[in-house]
Amino acid sequence: MRINMNFIKLFGLMIVVMGLYAFSNHRNMQKKVNGINVEFVGDQNLYITQGTVNKLLIQNYGPLTNVSKEKLVLNTIEEVIEANKMVKNAEVFLTVNGELTSKITQRRPIGRVEGESKFYLDDEGKRMPFSSSHSARVPIITGNITGKGLEDAYEILKFINADDFLRKNVIGIHIESEENYQLKFRMEQFVVNLGNIENLAVKFKKFKAFYSKADKDESLNEYAMVNLEFNNQVVCTKI
Repeated sequence: MRINMNFIKLFGLMIVVMGLYAFSNHRNMQKKVNGINVEFVGDQNLYITQGTVNKLLIQNYGPLTNVSKEKLVLNTIEEVIEANKMVKNAEVFLTVNGELTSKITQRRPIGRVEGESKFYLDDEGKRMPFSSSHSARVPIITGNITGKGLEDAYEILKFINADDFLRKNVIGIHIESEENYQLKFRMEQFVVNLGNIENLAVKFKKFKAFYSKADKDESLNEYAMVNLEFNNQVVCTKI
């Protein structure tokens, strides 16, 4: 039986390549971590600092520099970082230079609850503790704090954050009761009564039209209440 020499050569070459790859991979895993790097993605208001992350890693793993790569379980390190209540997501990887890098996305607060319990509401509507490193400048939520009230306040906050004018000017949401919400503004004395959260887009559109006209007429400081809960009209109460 004639032996195909080309096939034998190809087979031998494959074995050599696989051996070199295995040898190289083994040597690479024997290399040690030569540094720790923490990067924050997006918002640079640091609710968790690089020092806190490093301390978290040391508490769980001890000093990681000079630890061989084969002893690291990157998924587990990610889980340890994500267990911190300020962290939304963590991606941990080793660079070609042997640096252990953590890319961290923080949770983002959009409202601050001031009730019997004090905490932030984040951009997913979840409770987020205050940070000792940074205080967020976000609308303050006061009044009758209930589960339904916070759910509705979150819906209102989403509208506020999606609108440049509202985001710059609304400083507070007061929960009079479930189905009755009021807004406080940075520069104006009046209170905006939203009623419930139905038709928020229409209500805010009506309010912005009113505000534009009243600002042009220089009459904004004449009002104590701007009521948006009635269909197709803005009802104002003067001081």
